[in-house]
Amino acid sequence: MSGKIIVSVVSLILVVGVAIGVVVAVHKKGEDPEIQTQQRSLRVICQNAEDQKLCHETLSSVSGANASDPKAYIAAAVKAATDNVIKAFNMSDRLTVEYGDKDSGIKMALDDCKDLMQSALDSLDLSNTLVRDNDIQSVHAQNPDLRNWLSAVISYKQACMEGFDDAKEGEKKIKDQLQTQTIDRATKITAVALDVVAGLSNILQEFGLKLDLKPTSRRLLSEEIHNEQGFPAWVSATDRKLLAQMQGKGWRSKVKPNVVVAKDGSGQFKTIMDAINSYPKGNKGRYIIYVKAGIYDEYITVPKQCVNLLMYGDGPQKTVITGHKNYGKDGIKTMQTATFANTATGFIAKAMTFENTAGPDGHQAVALRNQGDMAAFVGCHILGYQDTLYTQTNRQFYRNCVISGTVDFIFGTSPTLIQHSVIIVRKPNNNQFNTITADGSADSKSINTGIVIQDCQIVPEAALFPVRFQIKSYLGRPWKAYARTVVMESTIGDFIHPDGWAPWSGDQFLNTLYYAEYANTGPGANVAGRIKWKGYHGAISQAEATRFTAAEWLQAGPKSGTDWLKALHVPHYLGFKA
Repeated sequence: MSGKIIVSVVSLILVVGVAIGVVVAVHKKGEDPEIQTQQRSLRVICQNAEDQKLCHETLSSVSGANASDPKAYIAAAVKAATDNVIKAFNMSDRLTVEYGDKDSGIKMALDDCKDLMQSALDSLDLSNTLVRDNDIQSVHAQNPDLRNWLSAVISYKQACMEGFDDAKEGEKKIKDQLQTQTIDRATKITAVALDVVAGLSNILQEFGLKLDLKPTSRRLLSEEIHNEQGFPAWVSATDRKLLAQMQGKGWRSKVKPNVVVAKDGSGQFKTIMDAINSYPKGNKGRYIIYVKAGIYDEYITVPKQCVNLLMYGDGPQKTVITGHKNYGKDGIKTMQTATFANTATGFIAKAMTFENTAGPDGHQAVALRNQGDMAAFVGCHILGYQDTLYTQTNRQFYRNCVISGTVDFIFGTSPTLIQHSVIIVRKPNNNQFNTITADGSADSKSINTGIVIQDCQIVPEAALFPVRFQIKSYLGRPWKAYARTVVMESTIGDFIHPDGWAPWSGDQFLNTLYYAEYANTGPGANVAGRIKWKGYHGAISQAEATRFTAAEWLQAGPKSGTDWLKALHVPHYLGFKA
């Protein structure tokens, strides 16, 4: 009797166990409504992600009522990126304490990393605020801003790694430690967030949301041509009047600066940095600094808090900011060699020169470094040799400028447009060749960066002219895997090598880069003899070239000022020079 009871109990346990197993199996198959919703949402959200596995892992924390909310996934992606950048910042800080007093090269590189990680956190803070404080319709409308900020985060992390010299054992050791323990993962997760944002329009349509899929930048070209007097929303009435005054002859007499810099003591300040330091806390509107004629031998960084600073001089031949810091002779890291660096949003410089006089023996020697978003340089000269103009991060614009150099002299990882300017290729050392541009990101196919040269003259300097066919000169070379450079509507001199573009090293990056040309003229513009790389697109169509006009390439969300360049009378279309 007792034996039968035991058998029955065992049987009952087995039956219950099977039933429980069936329930668990059902849940594992995703037939639970919440799990099913999450899995379906993740498939849609991660469809554009290069690393599908990491995307699903990163965003699987979104559950419950949020599982069907696309905004919740974007918020989770940005938060995950933020958490990992914080780890990179903390590690940079700790390594600075441990190794900063042992090697000057390591200290410089780690100091730069700390600054760059803080800038990355600033961009992520903007991203977090945008997603938190807006509904999904507004997030979609401001997608250009979100994509720019996330691209900047990746650019900052790349710049951090570039600061270490792999040829020096101590620096390489610290770099590898920082990279493997924090930077790599932070970069990969930011790339996931960027992939999601880059495909946001398709994602939201698949979630069944009706959206206005006509971003403000996609207006008819006729509207762009006839609306040159428009101003961005963030420009005050006073600012609009000011920018309108800065046109035509005698404009300086119409502009009232907040402070004046003059070496002879006729202004409030004798140095430019002292004038910048006078920027009032909590300032609203433009803060205007007039720099009188003179040679200002000083190293300047415009801090982040000096938003909407406008600086103008007496002309690039008269107002000159000069320096000579370099890596080749002085051992100073590239980022710290800049004569002038801007980190503030909305910076405008007009009618002045920024130069680095280190010469070709100085190797990396930056004249101007810009990481401030929505920055513009108008009527300026930017002069140097190697690494003259560091377009480090964020949206930036150059018009009516003169830019000179030798090796990679326009370089960085940002959305940059250089328009209606003169690009002068100088004579390098005998063992060097010239490359005008060096762009590229190593980490994300969705990164919104590249260098666009439109309606420019590309010419040799007088010293190069006699030997222009003996020294090879190219339009650019790919610094990283996702290099993007477009030269359009420009006049190209005969000294540019028929190949047009040079490799970085062997066949590195040749399949993943994007190089293109459109409607160029001059003896160096013939694309028939160009390189045959997979990533070289040759002479592209007008429709393709339109992607790289100001309205498309430097667009911003409506709350940031979609037409942020209109106040400077920037043509937004192709063929404006005609």
